[in-house]
Amino acid sequence: MASLNNLAPLKADLLKQILRDTEIEKWGEENKLILIKSMMLHIGSPDGELRDRLIYGAFCDLVLGDEIEAEILSEMLKSCLNEQMLFKGVGESGADSVFTRSFTSLLIALILHADNQKDFLSRELIFEVKDQLISYITLEKDLRGFVVDKGWAHSIAHIADAFDELIKNKKITADDYVELANVLWEKIFITDYVYIHDEEERILIPLLETLKQGLPYEVIQGFVENIPVELEKQKGQLAEENYWYLYANCKKFLKSFYVEIDNDPDLLPLQKSIGACLSEI
Repeated sequence: MASLNNLAPLKADLLKQILRDTEIEKWGEENKLILIKSMMLHIGSPDGELRDRLIYGAFCDLVLGDEIEAEILSEMLKSCLNEQMLFKGVGESGADSVFTRSFTSLLIALILHADNQKDFLSRELIFEVKDQLISYITLEKDLRGFVVDKGWAHSIAHIADAFDELIKNKKITADDYVELANVLWEKIFITDYVYIHDEEERILIPLLETLKQGLPYEVIQGFVENIPVELEKQKGQLAEENYWYLYANCKKFLKSFYVEIDNDPDLLPLQKSIGACLSEI
């Protein structure tokens, strides 16, 4: 059975040249595995073209085009969960390690999407992914969106994409939705950074997916109704600047939420709660 284990990866400059100059259809099976191994090694390159356009673009073409065997995708997913990928430098802020974590999140999202179509990942692995994504999003401190000269980091937007695919997975049960919604909700209450690249809208996508999958809207309604209480509590504990960061993040999220569900009659009570919360804060 094919495996990535014993393959020698390419250096970044050679990988970049091949990805630029060679179409995927011309890679050949053995070279494809070497290139996959190399792309995983360089997934967090600070070179925005290599990381985002070439490596992530190639992974999109390969995974969405059904060009990677299920066994290899499973092996890739397990590798994504280690300390050299999803958890590389986690807790740091302002360092290039964020690119590895963030683009690993996108690769995880792609593989989960493939499993949602073809159902090849074990239940045990899906639940390991769930636990590791929860650990990671809780630990992530580097919330930068676009980084000058290096391109997108966007860690929170990218992990939200992975959560969205996880929530759609049929191996995840109704009992898991509250836990997943709660950990996503916590990323709204950021006190040291204001989301400026639509991160709140990306967080909203998996939250809405929990509702679509059957989470009672009253759960999210309870979260919403607690926002004024949380803001009041934090106001007495935070420096003034940090309080206004928190306030801005909450308000931006609520406005996006209100607009997003405006045409859904089933969520009218939730929309009214959001409107009341906006008026109160």
